[in-house]
Amino acid sequence: MKIHIKYIPAFILLSALTLAGCKKEFFNRPPESALTLNNFYQNTDQVKSSTNALYNAPWFHWNNQASWSITELYGGNARTYSSDVVNFGKFAVTGDNLVLSDGWKSLFTVVAQSNALLNNLKNNVPASVPTAVVNNALGEARLMRALAYFHLVRIWGNVPIIENSLDYVDNFQINTNPVSDVYKFIVNDLKFAEANCTAMVRSGSSQAQGHVSSGSATALLAKVYLYLGDYANARTCAEKVINSGEFKLFGADVQGKTYNDLFKTSNNNNEESVIAIQWLGGGSYGHGNSLQSSFAYNSTITGTGDGYAVVGPTIDLQQAYEPGDQRVYATIMLAGAKYPELNQSNGGFTVPSDVNAQDTRAAVKKYVVGTPSDNGGLGAQFSAGNNTYLMRYADVLLIEAEAVLAGGATTSAPAALIPFNKVRSRAGLNPLPAITQASILHERRVEFAFEGDYWFDLYRMDGWNGILTNQHPKAIAAISNQERGIYSADKPPVTYSQKFTPTNANFVFPYPATEVAQNAKLNQAPVPYVFK
Repeated sequence: MKIHIKYIPAFILLSALTLAGCKKEFFNRPPESALTLNNFYQNTDQVKSSTNALYNAPWFHWNNQASWSITELYGGNARTYSSDVVNFGKFAVTGDNLVLSDGWKSLFTVVAQSNALLNNLKNNVPASVPTAVVNNALGEARLMRALAYFHLVRIWGNVPIIENSLDYVDNFQINTNPVSDVYKFIVNDLKFAEANCTAMVRSGSSQAQGHVSSGSATALLAKVYLYLGDYANARTCAEKVINSGEFKLFGADVQGKTYNDLFKTSNNNNEESVIAIQWLGGGSYGHGNSLQSSFAYNSTITGTGDGYAVVGPTIDLQQAYEPGDQRVYATIMLAGAKYPELNQSNGGFTVPSDVNAQDTRAAVKKYVVGTPSDNGGLGAQFSAGNNTYLMRYADVLLIEAEAVLAGGATTSAPAALIPFNKVRSRAGLNPLPAITQASILHERRVEFAFEGDYWFDLYRMDGWNGILTNQHPKAIAAISNQERGIYSADKPPVTYSQKFTPTNANFVFPYPATEVAQNAKLNQAPVPYVFK
Protein backbone atom coordinates (compact mmCIF):
# COMPACT_ATOMS: atom_id res chain seq x y z
CA MET A 1 0.00 0.00 0.00
CA LYS A 2 2.91 2.40 0.50
CA ILE A 3 3.27 2.73 -3.25
CA HIS A 4 -0.24 4.06 -3.55
CA ILE A 5 -0.51 6.21 -0.45
CA LYS A 6 2.45 8.37 -1.47
CA TYR A 7 0.55 9.61 -4.53
CA ILE A 8 -2.56 10.73 -2.71
CA PRO A 9 -1.45 13.85 -0.80
CA ALA A 10 0.11 15.49 -3.82
CA PHE A 11 -2.94 14.75 -5.92
CA ILE A 12 -5.28 16.19 -3.31
CA LEU A 13 -3.11 19.28 -3.06
CA LEU A 14 -2.82 19.95 -6.75
CA SER A 15 -6.48 19.13 -7.29
CA ALA A 16 -7.36 21.67 -4.61
CA LEU A 17 -5.18 24.23 -6.31
CA THR A 18 -6.71 23.69 -9.72
CA LEU A 19 -10.14 22.15 -9.48
CA ALA A 20 -12.06 24.08 -6.84
CA GLY A 21 -14.41 26.94 -7.59
CA CYS A 22 -14.16 26.77 -11.37
CA LYS A 23 -16.57 28.39 -13.78
CA LYS A 24 -15.39 26.06 -16.48
CA GLU A 25 -13.41 22.81 -16.30
CA PHE A 26 -11.27 23.96 -19.22
CA PHE A 27 -9.45 26.55 -17.11
CA ASN A 28 -9.82 25.22 -13.55
CA ARG A 29 -9.91 28.19 -11.16
CA PRO A 30 -7.80 27.75 -8.01
CA PRO A 31 -9.59 28.27 -4.67
CA GLU A 32 -9.90 31.75 -3.24
CA SER A 33 -8.38 30.60 0.03
CA ALA A 34 -4.60 30.28 0.24
CA LEU A 35 -4.92 26.56 1.03
CA THR A 36 -1.38 25.19 1.51
CA LEU A 37 0.15 27.66 -0.94
CA ASN A 38 2.24 29.23 1.79
CA ASN A 39 3.20 26.01 3.53
CA PHE A 40 3.72 23.56 0.70
CA TYR A 41 6.72 23.33 -1.66
CA GLN A 42 8.86 24.15 1.38
CA ASN A 43 11.39 21.33 1.15
CA THR A 44 12.99 18.97 -1.35
CA ASP A 45 10.60 16.07 -0.74
CA GLN A 46 7.55 18.27 -1.17
CA VAL A 47 8.82 19.67 -4.45
CA LYS A 48 9.72 16.21 -5.73
CA SER A 49 6.27 14.86 -4.87
CA SER A 50 4.45 17.87 -6.31
CA THR A 51 4.46 16.34 -9.79
CA ASN A 52 2.90 13.02 -8.74
CA ALA A 53 -0.60 14.22 -9.58
CA LEU A 54 0.34 14.77 -13.22
CA TYR A 55 0.68 11.01 -13.71
CA ASN A 56 -2.75 9.97 -12.49
CA ALA A 57 -6.32 11.33 -12.34
CA PRO A 58 -6.04 14.16 -14.93
CA TRP A 59 -5.53 11.46 -17.58
CA PHE A 60 -8.43 9.27 -16.46
CA HIS A 61 -11.12 10.31 -18.94
CA TRP A 62 -8.63 10.30 -21.79
CA ASN A 63 -7.60 6.76 -20.85
CA ASN A 64 -11.10 5.54 -19.97
CA GLN A 65 -12.74 5.71 -23.41
CA ALA A 66 -11.53 8.66 -25.46
CA SER A 67 -8.04 7.31 -26.21
CA TRP A 68 -9.13 3.99 -27.70
CA SER A 69 -12.27 5.38 -29.32
CA ILE A 70 -10.21 7.91 -31.25
CA THR A 71 -7.13 5.84 -31.98
CA GLU A 72 -8.35 2.25 -32.22
CA LEU A 73 -11.96 2.59 -33.45
CA TYR A 74 -11.17 5.45 -35.83
CA GLY A 75 -7.91 3.79 -36.81
CA GLY A 76 -9.49 0.46 -37.70
CA ASN A 77 -7.95 -1.77 -35.03
CA ALA A 78 -11.18 -2.16 -33.06
CA ARG A 79 -14.90 -2.42 -33.70
CA THR A 80 -17.94 -2.07 -31.45
CA TYR A 81 -21.73 -1.95 -31.27
CA SER A 82 -21.68 0.21 -28.13
CA SER A 83 -23.97 3.17 -28.79
CA ASP A 84 -21.82 5.78 -27.06
CA VAL A 85 -18.75 5.10 -29.21
CA VAL A 86 -19.97 3.21 -32.28
CA ASN A 87 -19.77 6.31 -34.49
CA PHE A 88 -16.01 6.48 -34.02
CA GLY A 89 -15.72 3.35 -36.16
CA LYS A 90 -17.94 4.86 -38.83
CA PHE A 91 -16.33 8.31 -39.11
CA ALA A 92 -19.60 9.81 -37.92
CA VAL A 93 -18.60 11.48 -34.65
CA THR A 94 -20.26 14.81 -33.93
CA GLY A 95 -19.49 17.56 -31.45
CA ASP A 96 -22.16 16.37 -29.03
CA ASN A 97 -20.42 13.03 -28.42
CA LEU A 98 -19.76 12.82 -24.69
CA VAL A 99 -16.70 10.60 -25.02
CA LEU A 100 -15.08 13.10 -27.36
CA SER A 101 -15.91 15.86 -24.87
CA ASP A 102 -14.40 13.82 -22.04
CA GLY A 103 -11.17 13.51 -24.00
CA TRP A 104 -10.99 17.28 -24.53
CA LYS A 105 -11.65 18.02 -20.86
CA SER A 106 -9.15 15.44 -19.66
CA LEU A 107 -6.31 16.68 -21.85
CA PHE A 108 -6.97 20.31 -20.95
CA THR A 109 -7.05 19.30 -17.30
CA VAL A 110 -3.52 17.95 -17.77
CA VAL A 111 -2.61 21.33 -19.27
CA ALA A 112 -4.27 23.23 -16.42
CA GLN A 113 -2.67 21.16 -13.68
CA SER A 114 0.72 21.45 -15.37
CA ASN A 115 0.26 25.22 -15.56
CA ALA A 116 -0.77 25.38 -11.90
CA LEU A 117 2.34 23.53 -10.88
CA LEU A 118 4.59 25.69 -13.05
CA ASN A 119 3.18 28.88 -11.57
CA ASN A 120 3.01 27.70 -7.97
CA LEU A 121 6.55 26.35 -7.94
CA LYS A 122 7.95 29.58 -9.28
CA ASN A 123 6.13 31.62 -6.65
CA ASN A 124 6.38 29.48 -3.53
CA VAL A 125 9.60 27.47 -3.38
CA PRO A 126 12.16 28.85 -0.93
CA ALA A 127 15.83 29.24 -1.83
CA SER A 128 16.71 26.33 0.48
CA VAL A 129 15.37 23.83 -2.08
CA PRO A 130 18.12 22.96 -4.60
CA THR A 131 17.64 24.58 -8.00
CA ALA A 132 18.09 21.22 -9.76
CA VAL A 133 15.14 19.78 -7.83
CA VAL A 134 12.91 22.70 -8.74
CA ASN A 135 13.96 22.63 -12.39
CA ASN A 136 13.32 18.90 -12.60
CA ALA A 137 9.76 19.42 -11.35
CA LEU A 138 9.26 22.26 -13.83
CA GLY A 139 10.59 20.00 -16.58
CA GLU A 140 8.18 17.22 -15.67
CA ALA A 141 5.26 19.64 -15.79
CA ARG A 142 6.30 21.01 -19.17
CA LEU A 143 6.74 17.51 -20.58
CA MET A 144 3.24 16.54 -19.47
CA ARG A 145 1.83 19.76 -20.89
CA ALA A 146 3.61 19.08 -24.16
CA LEU A 147 2.25 15.54 -24.30
CA ALA A 148 -1.30 16.73 -23.67
CA TYR A 149 -0.94 19.29 -26.46
CA PHE A 150 0.57 16.64 -28.76
CA HIS A 151 -2.68 14.72 -28.39
CA LEU A 152 -4.86 17.82 -28.69
CA VAL A 153 -3.29 19.12 -31.88
CA ARG A 154 -3.41 15.71 -33.58
CA ILE A 155 -7.11 15.35 -32.76
CA TRP A 156 -8.54 18.85 -33.14
CA GLY A 157 -5.90 20.69 -35.14
CA ASN A 158 -6.04 24.37 -34.15
CA VAL A 159 -6.44 24.63 -30.37
CA PRO A 160 -5.88 27.38 -27.79
CA ILE A 161 -2.39 27.54 -26.30
CA ILE A 162 -2.71 28.32 -22.60
CA GLU A 163 0.33 28.93 -20.41
CA ASN A 164 -1.48 30.42 -17.41
CA SER A 165 -5.03 29.20 -16.85
CA LEU A 166 -5.68 32.07 -14.45
CA ASP A 167 -5.52 34.52 -17.33
CA TYR A 168 -8.89 33.26 -18.55
CA VAL A 169 -10.83 32.55 -15.37
CA ASP A 170 -13.15 35.53 -15.74
CA ASN A 171 -13.21 35.56 -19.54
CA PHE A 172 -12.70 32.23 -21.18
CA GLN A 173 -13.41 33.48 -24.69
CA ILE A 174 -10.14 32.61 -26.40
CA ASN A 175 -9.09 32.02 -29.98
CA THR A 176 -7.41 28.90 -31.19
CA ASN A 177 -3.83 29.00 -32.42
CA PRO A 178 -2.61 27.42 -35.67
CA VAL A 179 -1.29 23.89 -35.80
CA SER A 180 2.23 25.06 -36.62
CA ASP A 181 2.32 27.25 -33.49
CA VAL A 182 1.03 24.41 -31.30
CA TYR A 183 3.82 22.16 -32.53
CA LYS A 184 6.36 24.92 -31.90
CA PHE A 185 4.99 25.28 -28.37
CA ILE A 186 5.34 21.51 -27.85
CA VAL A 187 8.94 21.53 -29.06
CA ASN A 188 9.80 24.44 -26.74
CA ASP A 189 8.32 22.62 -23.74
CA LEU A 190 10.17 19.42 -24.56
CA LYS A 191 13.48 21.18 -25.05
CA PHE A 192 13.07 22.71 -21.61
CA ALA A 193 12.20 19.32 -20.14
CA GLU A 194 15.17 17.71 -21.87
CA ALA A 195 17.52 20.32 -20.39
CA ASN A 196 16.07 20.31 -16.88
CA CYS A 197 14.71 16.86 -16.05
CA THR A 198 17.03 14.52 -14.22
CA ALA A 199 18.92 11.95 -16.28
CA MET A 200 18.22 8.33 -15.43
CA VAL A 201 19.39 4.81 -16.25
CA ARG A 202 16.55 2.36 -15.75
CA SER A 203 17.03 -1.07 -14.22
CA GLY A 204 14.31 -3.52 -13.27
CA SER A 205 10.87 -2.24 -12.31
CA SER A 206 10.49 0.33 -9.57
CA GLN A 207 8.21 3.15 -8.49
CA ALA A 208 11.19 5.53 -8.66
CA GLN A 209 11.20 4.99 -12.43
CA GLY A 210 7.58 6.12 -12.72
CA HIS A 211 8.59 9.73 -13.27
CA VAL A 212 9.85 10.99 -16.60
CA SER A 213 13.48 11.86 -17.19
CA SER A 214 15.56 13.95 -19.52
CA GLY A 215 15.66 10.90 -21.79
CA SER A 216 11.87 10.70 -21.78
CA ALA A 217 11.74 14.27 -23.09
CA THR A 218 14.30 13.51 -25.80
CA ALA A 219 12.35 10.42 -26.86
CA LEU A 220 9.09 12.34 -27.17
CA LEU A 221 10.89 15.15 -28.97
CA ALA A 222 12.12 12.61 -31.54
CA LYS A 223 8.52 11.58 -32.16
CA VAL A 224 7.33 15.17 -32.54
CA TYR A 225 10.11 15.89 -35.05
CA LEU A 226 8.93 12.86 -37.03
CA TYR A 227 5.50 14.46 -37.40
CA LEU A 228 7.14 17.70 -38.49
CA GLY A 229 9.04 15.83 -41.19
CA ASP A 230 12.29 16.95 -39.57
CA TYR A 231 14.08 13.64 -40.03
CA ALA A 232 17.51 14.99 -39.14
CA ASN A 233 16.44 16.14 -35.68
CA ALA A 234 14.27 13.05 -35.18
CA ARG A 235 17.31 10.89 -35.87
CA THR A 236 19.58 12.96 -33.63
CA CYS A 237 17.14 12.68 -30.73
CA ALA A 238 16.44 8.98 -31.25
CA GLU A 239 20.15 8.18 -31.39
CA LYS A 240 20.79 10.26 -28.29
CA VAL A 241 18.25 8.14 -26.42
CA ILE A 242 19.56 4.86 -27.84
CA ASN A 243 23.18 5.71 -27.07
CA SER A 244 22.35 6.81 -23.53
CA GLY A 245 21.51 3.27 -22.48
CA GLU A 246 18.66 4.56 -20.30
CA PHE A 247 15.96 2.34 -21.79
CA LYS A 248 16.01 -1.32 -22.79
CA LEU A 249 13.86 -3.62 -24.90
CA PHE A 250 12.18 -6.52 -23.13
CA GLY A 251 13.25 -9.83 -24.64
CA ALA A 252 16.33 -8.32 -26.25
CA ASP A 253 18.23 -6.07 -23.85
CA VAL A 254 16.30 -7.55 -20.92
CA GLN A 255 16.54 -11.32 -21.05
CA GLY A 256 13.88 -13.50 -19.51
CA LYS A 257 11.16 -10.96 -20.29
CA THR A 258 8.81 -11.12 -23.26
CA TYR A 259 6.54 -8.71 -25.08
CA ASN A 260 3.63 -10.19 -23.11
CA ASP A 261 5.43 -9.35 -19.86
CA LEU A 262 5.31 -5.65 -20.72
CA PHE A 263 1.63 -5.56 -19.88
CA LYS A 264 1.70 -7.21 -16.47
CA THR A 265 1.15 -5.09 -13.39
CA SER A 266 4.25 -6.56 -11.77
CA ASN A 267 6.33 -4.96 -14.52
CA ASN A 268 5.09 -1.40 -14.08
CA ASN A 269 7.83 1.18 -14.64
CA ASN A 270 10.14 -1.26 -16.37
CA GLU A 271 13.19 -0.54 -18.49
CA GLU A 272 11.15 -0.15 -21.69
CA SER A 273 8.71 2.38 -20.21
CA VAL A 274 9.46 5.92 -21.40
CA ILE A 275 6.29 7.67 -20.18
CA ALA A 276 3.40 6.00 -18.37
CA ILE A 277 0.27 6.88 -16.42
CA GLN A 278 0.61 5.64 -12.83
CA TRP A 279 -2.63 4.01 -11.70
CA LEU A 280 -3.71 3.12 -8.17
CA GLY A 281 -5.01 -0.45 -8.26
CA GLY A 282 -8.17 -0.59 -6.18
CA GLY A 283 -8.26 3.19 -5.84
CA SER A 284 -11.45 5.19 -6.09
CA TYR A 285 -13.06 5.79 -9.47
CA GLY A 286 -10.82 7.98 -11.59
CA HIS A 287 -7.57 6.89 -9.93
CA GLY A 288 -7.30 3.31 -11.20
CA ASN A 289 -6.87 1.92 -14.71
CA SER A 290 -10.27 1.32 -16.29
CA LEU A 291 -9.08 -0.21 -19.58
CA GLN A 292 -9.55 -3.78 -18.38
CA SER A 293 -13.22 -3.05 -17.61
CA SER A 294 -13.84 -2.21 -21.27
CA PHE A 295 -11.45 -4.68 -22.90
CA ALA A 296 -11.74 -7.89 -20.85
CA TYR A 297 -13.91 -10.57 -22.42
CA ASN A 298 -15.87 -11.38 -19.26
CA SER A 299 -16.05 -10.94 -15.50
CA THR A 300 -14.37 -14.30 -14.90
CA ILE A 301 -11.19 -12.62 -16.05
CA THR A 302 -11.52 -9.52 -13.89
CA GLY A 303 -13.11 -11.02 -10.78
CA THR A 304 -14.68 -7.63 -10.03
CA GLY A 305 -17.95 -7.78 -11.97
CA ASP A 306 -16.74 -5.80 -14.97
CA GLY A 307 -15.20 -7.07 -18.20
CA TYR A 308 -17.62 -5.86 -20.82
CA ALA A 309 -15.79 -6.57 -24.08
CA VAL A 310 -16.91 -3.19 -25.38
CA VAL A 311 -14.53 -3.57 -28.32
CA GLY A 312 -13.14 -6.46 -30.30
CA PRO A 313 -10.13 -6.60 -32.63
CA THR A 314 -11.16 -5.98 -36.24
CA ILE A 315 -10.74 -8.60 -38.90
CA ASP A 316 -8.29 -6.20 -40.52
CA LEU A 317 -6.06 -6.10 -37.44
CA GLN A 318 -6.23 -9.85 -36.96
CA GLN A 319 -5.08 -10.37 -40.52
CA ALA A 320 -2.28 -7.81 -40.19
CA TYR A 321 -0.06 -10.11 -38.11
CA GLU A 322 2.46 -12.31 -39.86
CA PRO A 323 2.48 -16.05 -39.04
CA GLY A 324 4.52 -16.63 -35.90
CA ASP A 325 4.25 -13.06 -34.58
CA GLN A 326 4.34 -13.52 -30.81
CA ARG A 327 2.67 -10.17 -30.25
CA VAL A 328 -0.68 -11.68 -31.22
CA TYR A 329 -0.83 -13.60 -27.93
CA ALA A 330 -0.27 -10.43 -25.89
CA THR A 331 -2.69 -8.34 -27.92
CA ILE A 332 -5.59 -10.51 -29.10
CA MET A 333 -7.34 -13.42 -27.37
CA LEU A 334 -7.95 -16.22 -29.83
CA ALA A 335 -9.94 -19.38 -29.13
CA GLY A 336 -7.98 -21.96 -27.15
CA ALA A 337 -5.17 -19.67 -26.02
CA LYS A 338 -4.27 -20.08 -22.36
CA TYR A 339 -3.15 -17.28 -20.06
CA PRO A 340 -1.70 -18.64 -16.82
CA GLU A 341 -1.36 -15.12 -15.38
CA LEU A 342 -5.16 -14.64 -15.47
CA ASN A 343 -7.47 -16.27 -12.92
CA GLN A 344 -4.45 -17.94 -11.33
CA SER A 345 -6.40 -19.41 -8.42
CA ASN A 346 -8.25 -21.63 -10.90
CA GLY A 347 -5.20 -22.60 -12.92
CA GLY A 348 -5.33 -19.84 -15.49
CA PHE A 349 -7.76 -18.67 -18.14
CA THR A 350 -8.35 -20.51 -21.40
CA VAL A 351 -10.10 -18.53 -24.11
CA PRO A 352 -13.38 -20.30 -24.92
CA SER A 353 -13.92 -21.79 -28.36
CA ASP A 354 -16.87 -19.48 -28.94
CA VAL A 355 -15.06 -16.25 -28.05
CA ASN A 356 -16.79 -13.47 -29.94
CA ALA A 357 -16.27 -9.90 -28.74
CA GLN A 358 -18.31 -7.63 -31.00
CA ASP A 359 -18.65 -10.42 -33.62
CA THR A 360 -14.92 -10.62 -34.24
CA ARG A 361 -14.39 -14.25 -33.11
CA ALA A 362 -11.69 -12.90 -30.82
CA ALA A 363 -11.24 -10.50 -27.88
CA VAL A 364 -8.72 -7.95 -26.66
CA LYS A 365 -5.91 -9.14 -24.39
CA LYS A 366 -3.65 -6.10 -24.09
CA TYR A 367 -4.17 -4.20 -20.79
CA VAL A 368 -6.21 -7.12 -19.43
CA VAL A 369 -4.45 -8.19 -16.23
CA GLY A 370 -6.91 -10.34 -14.29
CA THR A 371 -8.33 -10.44 -10.79
CA PRO A 372 -7.07 -8.51 -7.77
CA SER A 373 -5.45 -11.71 -6.50
CA ASP A 374 -3.60 -12.00 -9.81
CA ASN A 375 -2.16 -8.57 -9.10
CA GLY A 376 -0.89 -8.67 -5.55
CA GLY A 377 -4.35 -8.13 -4.08
CA LEU A 378 -4.81 -4.77 -5.81
CA GLY A 379 -7.74 -4.02 -8.09
CA ALA A 380 -11.44 -3.20 -8.23
CA GLN A 381 -14.10 -2.37 -10.78
CA PHE A 382 -12.71 0.21 -13.20
CA SER A 383 -9.55 0.28 -11.07
CA ALA A 384 -6.74 -2.04 -12.10
CA GLY A 385 -3.18 -1.18 -11.10
CA ASN A 386 -1.34 -1.69 -14.38
CA ASN A 387 0.21 1.40 -15.94
CA THR A 388 -0.90 2.79 -19.29
CA TYR A 389 2.04 3.38 -21.61
CA LEU A 390 2.19 6.79 -23.23
CA MET A 391 5.48 5.89 -24.92
CA ARG A 392 7.77 2.84 -24.99
CA TYR A 393 11.38 2.35 -26.04
CA ALA A 394 10.26 0.25 -29.02
CA ASP A 395 8.83 3.49 -30.38
CA VAL A 396 12.26 5.13 -30.23
CA LEU A 397 13.79 2.25 -32.20
CA LEU A 398 11.16 2.50 -34.93
CA ILE A 399 11.50 6.29 -34.99
CA GLU A 400 15.23 5.83 -35.61
CA ALA A 401 14.52 3.50 -38.53
CA GLU A 402 12.01 5.92 -40.05
CA ALA A 403 14.28 8.91 -39.56
CA VAL A 404 17.08 7.12 -41.41
CA LEU A 405 14.68 6.30 -44.25
CA ALA A 406 13.90 10.06 -44.22
CA GLY A 407 10.96 9.89 -46.58
CA GLY A 408 12.81 7.79 -49.15
CA ALA A 409 11.39 4.83 -51.06
CA THR A 410 13.46 2.17 -49.33
CA THR A 411 16.61 1.70 -47.28
CA SER A 412 18.90 -1.15 -46.32
CA ALA A 413 21.15 1.07 -44.19
CA PRO A 414 22.27 -0.70 -41.01
CA ALA A 415 21.31 2.40 -38.97
CA ALA A 416 17.69 1.73 -39.96
CA LEU A 417 17.67 -2.06 -40.12
CA ILE A 418 19.32 -2.74 -36.77
CA PRO A 419 16.70 -0.98 -34.60
CA PHE A 420 13.83 -2.04 -36.86
CA ASN A 421 14.79 -5.71 -36.84
CA LYS A 422 15.47 -5.61 -33.11
CA VAL A 423 11.76 -4.96 -32.62
CA ARG A 424 10.84 -7.71 -35.09
CA SER A 425 13.23 -10.21 -33.53
CA ARG A 426 11.67 -9.64 -30.13
CA ALA A 427 8.37 -10.65 -31.75
CA GLY A 428 9.90 -13.88 -33.09
CA LEU A 429 10.00 -12.71 -36.71
CA ASN A 430 12.79 -12.92 -39.25
CA PRO A 431 14.69 -9.71 -40.03
CA LEU A 432 13.93 -7.80 -43.21
CA PRO A 433 16.81 -6.98 -45.61
CA ALA A 434 15.28 -3.61 -46.55
CA ILE A 435 12.44 -1.47 -45.28
CA THR A 436 9.97 1.04 -46.70
CA GLN A 437 7.59 3.55 -45.16
CA ALA A 438 4.82 0.97 -45.53
CA SER A 439 6.78 -1.71 -43.69
CA ILE A 440 7.56 0.70 -40.85
CA LEU A 441 3.91 1.74 -40.46
CA HIS A 442 2.88 -1.92 -40.55
CA GLU A 443 5.39 -2.73 -37.83
CA ARG A 444 4.16 0.18 -35.75
CA ARG A 445 0.58 -1.00 -36.10
CA VAL A 446 1.15 -4.52 -34.78
CA GLU A 447 3.66 -3.37 -32.14
CA PHE A 448 1.42 -0.69 -30.62
CA ALA A 449 -2.09 -2.03 -31.30
CA PHE A 450 -4.47 -0.94 -28.51
CA GLU A 451 -1.86 1.47 -27.14
CA GLY A 452 -3.47 4.58 -28.59
CA ASP A 453 -1.20 5.30 -31.54
CA TYR A 454 -2.43 3.85 -34.84
CA TRP A 455 -4.86 6.61 -35.87
CA PHE A 456 -2.10 9.14 -35.36
CA ASP A 457 0.19 7.15 -37.67
CA LEU A 458 -2.53 7.21 -40.33
CA TYR A 459 -2.99 10.94 -39.73
CA ARG A 460 0.67 11.60 -40.59
CA MET A 461 0.95 9.25 -43.60
CA ASP A 462 0.80 12.18 -46.01
CA GLY A 463 3.53 14.10 -44.25
CA TRP A 464 3.77 17.45 -42.53
CA ASN A 465 2.27 19.30 -45.49
CA GLY A 466 -0.68 16.92 -45.40
CA ILE A 467 -1.16 17.77 -41.73
CA LEU A 468 -0.99 21.52 -42.34
CA THR A 469 -3.35 21.46 -45.33
CA ASN A 470 -5.53 18.62 -44.00
CA GLN A 471 -5.02 16.60 -47.16
CA HIS A 472 -4.73 12.85 -46.59
CA PRO A 473 -4.99 10.87 -49.87
CA LYS A 474 -2.62 8.07 -48.81
CA ALA A 475 -4.33 7.62 -45.47
CA ILE A 476 -7.79 7.65 -47.05
CA ALA A 477 -6.71 4.98 -49.53
CA ALA A 478 -5.31 2.80 -46.75
CA ILE A 479 -8.41 3.16 -44.56
CA SER A 480 -10.84 2.50 -47.39
CA ASN A 481 -9.30 -0.97 -47.76
CA GLN A 482 -9.63 -1.90 -44.09
CA GLU A 483 -12.03 -4.71 -43.26
CA ARG A 484 -14.16 -3.40 -40.41
CA GLY A 485 -16.92 -5.97 -40.76
CA ILE A 486 -17.80 -9.07 -38.75
CA TYR A 487 -17.39 -12.83 -38.80
CA SER A 488 -20.42 -15.09 -38.95
CA ALA A 489 -20.93 -18.01 -36.57
CA ASP A 490 -20.24 -20.51 -39.35
CA LYS A 491 -17.26 -22.85 -39.28
CA PRO A 492 -15.20 -21.64 -40.94
CA PRO A 493 -16.70 -18.18 -40.41
CA VAL A 494 -17.93 -16.06 -43.28
CA THR A 495 -16.89 -12.44 -43.46
CA TYR A 496 -19.69 -9.91 -43.65
CA SER A 497 -17.72 -7.03 -45.06
CA GLN A 498 -18.00 -3.45 -43.93
CA LYS A 499 -15.66 -0.77 -45.22
CA PHE A 500 -15.63 3.00 -44.86
CA THR A 501 -13.97 5.75 -46.85
CA PRO A 502 -13.28 8.85 -44.75
CA THR A 503 -12.92 12.35 -46.15
CA ASN A 504 -10.23 14.89 -45.35
CA ALA A 505 -12.68 16.52 -42.95
CA ASN A 506 -12.62 13.36 -40.79
CA PHE A 507 -8.95 13.93 -39.94
CA VAL A 508 -9.86 16.85 -37.69
CA PHE A 509 -12.43 16.10 -35.01
CA PRO A 510 -15.24 18.55 -34.24
CA TYR A 511 -14.82 20.68 -31.16
CA PRO A 512 -17.12 19.49 -28.35
CA ALA A 513 -20.46 21.26 -28.64
CA THR A 514 -20.45 22.24 -24.96
CA GLU A 515 -17.10 23.97 -25.42
CA VAL A 516 -18.23 25.86 -28.51
CA ALA A 517 -21.37 26.99 -26.69
CA GLN A 518 -19.22 28.61 -24.01
CA ASN A 519 -16.39 29.77 -26.26
CA ALA A 520 -17.64 30.68 -29.73
CA LYS A 521 -14.12 31.71 -30.72
CA LEU A 522 -13.25 28.05 -31.16
CA ASN A 523 -14.99 28.21 -34.54
CA GLN A 524 -13.23 31.39 -35.61
CA ALA A 525 -10.03 31.45 -37.66
CA PRO A 526 -6.92 30.71 -35.59
CA VAL A 527 -4.66 33.59 -34.61
CA PRO A 528 -0.86 33.43 -34.38
CA TYR A 529 0.42 32.79 -30.89
CA VAL A 530 2.64 35.40 -29.27
CA PHE A 531 5.51 33.36 -27.85
CA LYS A 532 6.98 34.59 -24.60
